[in-house]
Amino acid sequence: MATRHDIRNVAIVAHVDHGKTTIVDGMLKQAGAFAAHQLDQVDDRVMDSNDLEREKGITILAKNTAVKYHPKDGGEVITINIIDTPGHADFGGEVERGLSMVDGVVLLVDASEGPLPQTRFVLRKALQQRLPVILCINKTDRPDARIDEVVNETYDLFLDLDADEEQIEFPIVYACGRDGVASLTKPEDGTVPADSDSLEPFFSTILEHIPAPTYEDDAPLQAHVTNLDADNFLGRIALLRVEQGELRKGQTVAWIKRDGTISNVRITELMMTEALTRKPAEVAGPGDICAVAGIPDIMIGETLADPENPIALPLITVDEPAISMVIGTNTSPLVGRGGTGKGADAKAAVKDRKVTARQVKDRLDRELIGNVSLRVLDTERPDAWEVQGRGELALAILVEQMRREGYELTVGKPQVVTREIDGKVHEPVERMTIDVPEEHMGAVTQLMGVRKGRMDNMSNHGSGWVRMEFVVPSRGLIGFRTEFLTQTRGTGIGHSIHEGHEPWFGTLTTRNNGSLVADRAGSVTAFAMTNLQERGVLFVDPGTEVYEGMIVGENSRADDMDVNITKEKKLTNMRSSSADSFEAIVPPRKLSLEQSLEFCRDDECVEVTPEAVRIRKVNLDQRERARAASRAKNG
Repeated sequence: MATRHDIRNVAIVAHVDHGKTTIVDGMLKQAGAFAAHQLDQVDDRVMDSNDLEREKGITILAKNTAVKYHPKDGGEVITINIIDTPGHADFGGEVERGLSMVDGVVLLVDASEGPLPQTRFVLRKALQQRLPVILCINKTDRPDARIDEVVNETYDLFLDLDADEEQIEFPIVYACGRDGVASLTKPEDGTVPADSDSLEPFFSTILEHIPAPTYEDDAPLQAHVTNLDADNFLGRIALLRVEQGELRKGQTVAWIKRDGTISNVRITELMMTEALTRKPAEVAGPGDICAVAGIPDIMIGETLADPENPIALPLITVDEPAISMVIGTNTSPLVGRGGTGKGADAKAAVKDRKVTARQVKDRLDRELIGNVSLRVLDTERPDAWEVQGRGELALAILVEQMRREGYELTVGKPQVVTREIDGKVHEPVERMTIDVPEEHMGAVTQLMGVRKGRMDNMSNHGSGWVRMEFVVPSRGLIGFRTEFLTQTRGTGIGHSIHEGHEPWFGTLTTRNNGSLVADRAGSVTAFAMTNLQERGVLFVDPGTEVYEGMIVGENSRADDMDVNITKEKKLTNMRSSSADSFEAIVPPRKLSLEQSLEFCRDDECVEVTPEAVRIRKVNLDQRERARAASRAKNG
């Protein structure tokens, strides 16, 4: 086997917010990816290019970059291809694709928080693929850093995941990604490494421990499609790793599709990544990560091969979906209207509105092309589809993206995807890790008890915080986050990963309060809100347009209540200085898209438009709902 010593392919994997994207920033800057005059203009977290990624502060899509590293001993320049992967298990499909492109991984762990559920998830994937691991303890400057304990916890995690002897002998780098400093010597807790002023030790560890790509000299071409992109001029772009042979611009290659059929296609454009830009190239060799254009229908997991000797590479497989929700066209009375449905601005705003079933279906089909962990199934209704994914967050991100593109949707309450094993129904379960101050421990235990969570582990680091691990049905975590943050006064930190399937846990009651439902169409009045605010918490402002069946608040009791929130004050012709009593209106609770989905019950759904998110009953008619309830009660 021949080896390419001028290239390294590495993925950076970690839990959410442990600093992957920040350390990649430092690598790009120190490897000379930006000219001196550009350094001041480069944003922080430059790899998070998507608007939603910047707003939420998390990586959603796996992205690749390449840095040219000049060794200090004056050797030849080495290209390091870096894959920045998401840290959230809901975007696990992105992680699995990223790992299929590389020869080793850097596992980033926060010096204070230590290994968390997503650390376990991404490490398990890397160990399954037999990839060598470099451990990087990041954020050593945190005042609550506990470096030795975190290193020991990471060793325990490797043993937990059945790593073999070779995999456990990993090198350790200590870093402060924000300052762009790394060292092989352990610094004091809460300090930046003092024996280094750059990421040079980090680069040298990657070169020493991440194997260079190997290939067979005379092997025919094999290149694996791992990601897709689009360009206004070039059309669909396939990102791929060349495993064997060479790929050239203008070359005719065999395209082996997912169903096994083969057709010959021509590579019209070949590009290689340098820093954050793709530059035209003439040839890509074994181990190179490149982008090609000219194949309009190519899909993830397919292979480009030698026309004379086409050999397919294995398809990329991802974990099964655990959560589903029904996404359909908007069926509310306010469909196709602006935020208030009034005035010239609203007419202009709705000109490009996408409200038809065909438009929604086309958009979901487009999402399937680049998102391998998503599934779209038909339902009994022609204008609604069941979308299955890894988790609630992944599906909420899809709905948010569609909303920003001008789509109007009706989204059902998230449900779990069950399986039948040995004749019994099994449902997905999650391993939930919760960090809370000691005084909130009882409240969290009670919350998880209601959701049928069982405690697996509890540890106290002596810092006033407790870490608890629960195994809980995925159903119980739908709607958990908002209540958890309320009970812990916003201090609790909770993360979960998929842990497999267990027999059905039985009935769960996670929301004790009913809804306040508008009983007629109209505009919300301050007078009506003043009278209703003692009945519960309201979600709407004065002047908001409502319709029959729309949920305007949360009832303080367990059952639903139909209310007239458009009631106006009767005026008299008597004038008196004390006739009007002005009461303060309690500010309404504004729910985000994720909170609205959490709030929903089985007979409720969320109406999503570019301007507004409204919660409504599936059946808008008050009398029909009452009849259905009495039928259900009487069997």
